[in-house]
Amino acid sequence: MVEKHKLQVEAIRKGTVIDHIPAGQGIKILKQLQLLGSNVRITVGFNLPSKDLGLKDIIKVENRLFNEKEANELAIFAPGATINVIDEYQVQNKFEMSIPESIEGVFECPNSNCITHNEPVQTHFSLRQSKESLQMKCKYCEKSFSKDIVAGI
Repeated sequence: MVEKHKLQVEAIRKGTVIDHIPAGQGIKILKQLQLLGSNVRITVGFNLPSKDLGLKDIIKVENRLFNEKEANELAIFAPGATINVIDEYQVQNKFEMSIPESIEGVFECPNSNCITHNEPVQTHFSLRQSKESLQMKCKYCEKSFSKDIVAGI
């Protein structure tokens, strides 16, 4: 008997596919993208089979093309995930997410005494990956936090 393979998540004509997301991180990425309340068509697969990860999540966003900067911001949730830019059902560009050296204006500083809460400045964190976790150090108050604290996970 021949086993037929079928796509478990529908193909898109144009847009961005975030693939190889570790299972459970997809929902965090959806929240970070702030697309859930928009009119953008999003197809999501949770806990799909993966040779490399065992289980993975996948997110397909129609008619929205991500650039490398946006991808790297999402890398704090899914380092090693891939971004596929799709046009006419074909992959036009593909890159792996990598954790950037710094991230600006994306997350609030958890330190309530930080100047970023009272002055018109964008937050700025330096990122440092250790074996245990990703540490984010605020440029202004110089306090370090785990990504889970900064990202509100």
